[in-house]
This record gives sequence, C-alpha cells and structure tokens, in this order.
Amino acid sequence: MKGSIVRVLGVDPGLTRCGLGVVDGGPGRPLSLVAVGVVTTDPALPLELRLLAVSDGVQAWIEEHDPQAIAVERVFSQHNVRTVMGTAQAGAVALLAAARSGIPVALHTPSEVKAAVTGHGRADKAQVGAMVARLLRLDAPPKPADAADALALAICHLWRAPAQDRLARAVAVARASAVAP
Repeated sequence: MKGSIVRVLGVDPGLTRCGLGVVDGGPGRPLSLVAVGVVTTDPALPLELRLLAVSDGVQAWIEEHDPQAIAVERVFSQHNVRTVMGTAQAGAVALLAAARSGIPVALHTPSEVKAAVTGHGRADKAQVGAMVARLLRLDAPPKPADAADALALAICHLWRAPAQDRLARAVAVARASAVAP
C-alpha cells in the first residue's frame, strides 16, 4: 500500500559548511530530490555572526521548501573538542529554526544514517555519497560531502520515522494500560 508523500529537510550541522538537503518520499513511494546545498561561513568572522548565518540559511530553506520534518545529525564526541563544539552549536541553531517554525525534529546518529543508507553503520563518506546518488537516481554524489550527508539524513528519517512512530504509539498504549486500574 502506498502512503502519503512526506518532505524532510536534512541538516548536517557545521560552522564552516552546514549541509542542507530536501527529499520527498514515503512508504511505497520512490525518493525524490527536491534541493541540496550548503550554508558556508567565513572562519574569520566572530562566532555569533557565523551562527547567525547558519540560522538564516536554515530558516530560508524552511521557508522555501516547507518541510514536514527536519532531521539533524546528532552530535557525537569527536577527538577535536573545538570541532565538536562548532558542530553542536550549528546543530542547536537548526533545532531552534525548526522550533520557531513548529516543525518536528528528529536526531539521528552518524552510524544510524550510514546503516539506513548503505546497510553498514561504519560506511565511509564515499560510500554514503554513492548510495545517496543511487537512491536519488543522480549521475554523481552531491558535493561537498556535507550536502550528500544532509540528503542521507533526510533519507534515513523517511525510512526510520514510520517504524519509530509505531513504536512510540505502542509504548504509549502499553504505559496507559499499565496505569489504568
């Protein structure tokens, strides 16, 4: 049975390059690329201006593409604390833009995204890009890798959200029946 089409904005957060990708899809429906790109900031600018540029960029994509959900990469510990802080701050800006727009947000770890798109949670960037291109019927992986990663986030969410929603409903029903006298 074919389901309705859902539009997801994937955000691969970063201060220098924040990947953005919009994909339409749904159960029994093919995936369709809507838009892909990056918001870039100049590392010489003060942090607050870089975060403002990321915020404005994400907000513009929300307004232009009207997504029904936003998938953001969950920040994980990296060896370079400075890098992880910038990534976390850019991710927080994306979460705020979604909240301002009233759009539900899902966070996905890099390994969840890799597993959803390639079948292997330890896939490298080239494998993710190649699968994104294949799934969206593109001639080549989107460049830079941040753009391909944003599309992978959107695809991951499209494929994982229905199961996660069913699980959440089942848990809610179980909790409600456990509390009922």
